[in-house]
Amino acid sequence: MQNKEQDIETKYKTLVVLWAAMIVSQLLFVLVIFFTRPKLFQLDFGQPLLGDGDHGSTGAVVIGFAVAAITAVAFSFAFRRRLNERAVAEQSPANVQTGFIIALAFSEAASLFGLALAFAFDYQYFFLWMILGIAAMILHFPKRTEFHAASYKQNLS
Repeated sequence: MQNKEQDIETKYKTLVVLWAAMIVSQLLFVLVIFFTRPKLFQLDFGQPLLGDGDHGSTGAVVIGFAVAAITAVAFSFAFRRRLNERAVAEQSPANVQTGFIIALAFSEAASLFGLALAFAFDYQYFFLWMILGIAAMILHFPKRTEFHAASYKQNLS
């Protein structure tokens, strides 16, 4: 029993380290944009939210990226919830890990859409996508209770 508890704790700590690394990577994306496209940080809120069209950032591209980012974040929560349910049903902590990693990947996709808008289209509101991705990752902080629920059958008596 003690060995199983240590195994759960090790898996949990691994996910916390992975979560922290992913958050730091998002901040590094912002730094890369800051050093390569500093003019994007001179915010001019007079610019249209859907892009000015000068660099190809037409409204359709911005709306498409927004829909894709919101869909990715929604999928991140749906996949994590579904895999956690499966983990409990099958008593498989590996499904908790899989759900967590998939959730982080979908959350990062939202940030990557913002990164693409910044580099390919010089879109000054790229940070909205970055905020969405980082917020989703923060909400996906790993929970010990998910591992415990997937490791021990709950007595319903």
